[in-house]
Amino acid sequence: MTRKSVARPGRERILDAAERLFSRRGFYGVSLRDITEAAGVDVALVGYHFGGKRALFKAVFERRAEVLNRERLELLNDIRLAARPGTPSLEAIVHAFTYPLLERSARGGAGWKSYFALIAYVNNSPEFGPEMMSEHFDALVAKFIAVLRESLPDVPPQEIYWGYQFLTGALTLTFAETGRIDKLSGGLVRAADLDSVLERLAPYVAGGFRALAARAAAASAGRGPKRPARAAKAAQMKAIPGEG
Repeated sequence: MTRKSVARPGRERILDAAERLFSRRGFYGVSLRDITEAAGVDVALVGYHFGGKRALFKAVFERRAEVLNRERLELLNDIRLAARPGTPSLEAIVHAFTYPLLERSARGGAGWKSYFALIAYVNNSPEFGPEMMSEHFDALVAKFIAVLRESLPDVPPQEIYWGYQFLTGALTLTFAETGRIDKLSGGLVRAADLDSVLERLAPYVAGGFRALAARAAAASAGRGPKRPARAAKAAQMKAIPGEG
């Protein structure tokens, strides 16, 4: 006997349609009517379930954040247990933080692909980013940074935070999948090749954390005095040609 597919409830259809449209056009490029037409429901149903467009936007963002946070925390706990009585490697920590995101984006289906594009949009938005990223991810990030500090006990905390900043920048660009690297590499590298990202991201970021640790240790030991900021910037501008 062939089982009939069960129609998704109106609330879920609204969330799915909103996620897809918000990820493509941003918050201000989508109307409630656009969303309800795509979902095949009456516009009044948005008010009934969510109260308005901004509340719907937040609900879309929240829905999958809980899943990701649970998976990442489980991985983080697993690697800590496996490393006892020591601490996890930097590669293992970064992998635990990034693997659920990259795996879901690569093989989780169209909904997850839209969600990560939405994260990239929100993370780059001065209006939505500080509030929404903080509300849904700060607690998880604090645990991640605490484990990094355990693995790098002699490194000043500001270096850990800078390393985290650079990691999230790499993730944001990865999930945007702009295709620019495809063009720059002449097709040698593809932005959508998330398996290749997964192979390289953890060792790349771990190397960056180690470089920051070495830099801090050298500064603490008095080796390599810092140049004035203006001179350092001038030298950097000479060494690195601008990119159009």
